[in-house]
Amino acid sequence: MYHLAQGLQGSNPLLNIGIFAAFVVVTLVVVLRASRNTRSAADYYAGGRAFSGPQNGIAIAGDYLSAASFLGIVGAIALYGYDGFLYSIGFLVAWLVALLLVAELLRNTGKYTMGDVLAFRMRQRPVRAAAATSTLMVSFFYLLAQMAGAGVLVSLLLGVSSGSGQALVIAIVGVIMIVYVLVGGMKGTTWVQIIKAVLLISGAAVMTVWTLGLYGFDFSGLLQAAVDRASSGEKLLNPGAKYGKSETSKLDFLSLGIALVLGTAGLPHVLMRFYTVPTAKEARRSVVWAIWLIGLFYLFSLVLGYGAAAIVGPETIKNAPGSSNSAAPLLAQALGGPLLLGFIAAVAFATILAVVAGLTITASASFAHDIYANVIKRGKVEDKDAEVRVARITAVVIGAVAIVGGILARNQNVAFLVALAFAVAASANLPTILYSLFWKRFNTSGALWSIYGGLVTTVVLIVFSPAVSGTEDSMLPNVDFHWFPLQNPGLVSIPAAFFFGWLGTVLSKEHLEDKYAEMEVRSLTGAGAEKASAH
Repeated sequence: MYHLAQGLQGSNPLLNIGIFAAFVVVTLVVVLRASRNTRSAADYYAGGRAFSGPQNGIAIAGDYLSAASFLGIVGAIALYGYDGFLYSIGFLVAWLVALLLVAELLRNTGKYTMGDVLAFRMRQRPVRAAAATSTLMVSFFYLLAQMAGAGVLVSLLLGVSSGSGQALVIAIVGVIMIVYVLVGGMKGTTWVQIIKAVLLISGAAVMTVWTLGLYGFDFSGLLQAAVDRASSGEKLLNPGAKYGKSETSKLDFLSLGIALVLGTAGLPHVLMRFYTVPTAKEARRSVVWAIWLIGLFYLFSLVLGYGAAAIVGPETIKNAPGSSNSAAPLLAQALGGPLLLGFIAAVAFATILAVVAGLTITASASFAHDIYANVIKRGKVEDKDAEVRVARITAVVIGAVAIVGGILARNQNVAFLVALAFAVAASANLPTILYSLFWKRFNTSGALWSIYGGLVTTVVLIVFSPAVSGTEDSMLPNVDFHWFPLQNPGLVSIPAAFFFGWLGTVLSKEHLEDKYAEMEVRSLTGAGAEKASAH
């Protein structure tokens, strides 16, 4: 039905570039129009808090459904079946944690960043510096994944297989993204995310209906076709194709699951979206909208993954440029030829641009608001425009770092790279946020221990894991300095961060219970939150 000899020769590079260029032009116009009203820090960081719950929910879906969701998960399902779908389940269940524990409380206590929430009852400067450090680290790992996805897509669509060609394209994507953030701020970025979410979900819906239609809308028939095509046969429908080969791989799966489920509630670019709505009620509504849209998309990804296995074949996917990340584009080409491939490729590009823009604005806001305005300037910034100016300069620096990192990580599975970002978020951010919101005795020392302890533990375990060295799939395949057996460190680093937070608190004599009472009232009722927003 579909052979490697075609590869992606049926794709039309000019058509692909044309569709992508049209998307960039349209979104740049939107960003420029949105930027007319970007005057204050509240406009730049939080879009003037002018978005409704449903609008913000669609934008959250646009922010969250990254290249990992589209390219990585469809590829993982096509190659490993059941085990690949577990990424989807982890990513979705995570939203219940965010909804029940974090969304509304954060909206009530914060202003722009995670540092605002932590600094509310702690000593400002050390806590803000720590929060900004962890925000920058999480954003960096997440950016790596998106940039790697951009490299894969382009090598597929434009037939650019040389390393230098891919590097050039990653650089171009980085530059466009920096322009979005510099010009539009949060308002422009939010509109890009809304447009992208609509395109991505409708594109996935069209491919899902088309794929099911080929099998008479019989999902069992589709699964049987995938089993018949795959060399692994029935294993595609059973647990264990990827994570069942040894006791270590089973532990790795558990570690991955914990990192995915707990990571979302600690992702700074997701947390920051709760500040773009006017009230806590709208924050809650936006999460409910996001859960529905994201859940729907992951149901589509199940059909698309098995559809790619049945129609394209796992062997073809493995041998294509970009390996598992190429499953969705290959399926699009097999279904609708160059035109559908061009559309899906442009949507995947849009996905990368929107997510990268969201990450960059979060990281730059955290640096400018927490480190520059509150640590360096001690909250006394005379020039009102200075903070936004620093945020814009930071965005350029972060963009440059992301481009270099993306070039180095361009051959990794995108979903796997994102899982590392989730592990850092779940270890460095989540324990500190939960302790701050729910534990009266928690203090500055505990916050610093849990952020830095979680961050250092996670990064050290990642560096010395098989993800970086020691196997042919590692980032550095030709050297071996790994001693930590698991690919994802969540199983060790998350409990360690909770422990560090407890230990640091207990060892310190600092008592901040009176501030906790004020924070509890504010987080539960929203009293005083609007005043904080107005600063």
